Amino acid sequence: MKTSVVSKEYQQLQKQIINLQEQWKNSLNPERVTATIDKAALAAGVPAAALADIHFDIPLFLQWIDEVSRVLAKHNPGLEDQLGSLRNLLNEDLAALWIDEALALNHVYFAEFAEANQLDEWVPQFVAETASCPYLQLVAETVQEKIHFAVPGAGCPVCGEPVRLAQLEGEGQKVVHCPRCLVHWNDKRLTCSHCGNDDHKTIEFLTVEGDAASQIQVCGECNGYTKIIDTRQFISKQSPGMLDLTTIHLDFVAQENGYRAAAEKKIIN
Repeated sequence: MKTSVVSKEYQQLQKQIINLQEQWKNSLNPERVTATIDKAALAAGVPAAALADIHFDIPLFLQWIDEVSRVLAKHNPGLEDQLGSLRNLLNEDLAALWIDEALALNHVYFAEFAEANQLDEWVPQFVAETASCPYLQLVAETVQEKIHFAVPGAGCPVCGEPVRLAQLEGEGQKVVHCPRCLVHWNDKRLTCSHCGNDDHKTIEFLTVEGDAASQIQVCGECNGYTKIIDTRQFISKQSPGMLDLTTIHLDFVAQENGYRAAAEKKIIN
């Protein structure tokens, strides 16, 4: 596999964050999440997490934000003042709002919060998302056995994250993995995971020299792309989050060629 364009230092940071999330998820009482699959809602593209009964522990959420903030500051001391200010701003009411906005992937809210409080744009959403994911991952674990497909264009059937990563497994099956909640599901090899297009004339595969394990599936109908990694070639398997990060060079290639991780409707004059 091609050497990642992501620095080893950032990869180590991401591994540390993923380990934290795993510890946090394992510390949660499973009874805090009640999730079932509504077949009609699933078929309509409604994420399972949107219908789940999740009892958030707000003080614990604030503790997790404190932990991840300190990890970020240790990795990048230049962020220490911002992260300290952020921790001072947060209270239980704001934390409850942050959970809602993070689960809804409300980029606009967090960008406006960052601007209003003189923070780097990515900081608030990153820490909120990091501390929210263990609950989504618990929902995903609860319903995984009943997740067999996703509605094209609706993103992840558990958390709604746009599709961007699939792996070739077993005898070459295309299995889509969500780096956010860690749920996975099967998809047809020659089908666009964004719009459902299965016309082989408008489905193409881009490759990167020196990276024999990876392809980028691109769709001429919606301009969407999905990274497809043949992890059968790997000696050791990475978590979906790490695999998504270490294959970011594929995102650059796809986007440089005019494709997007979130599909766009084709305009016909």
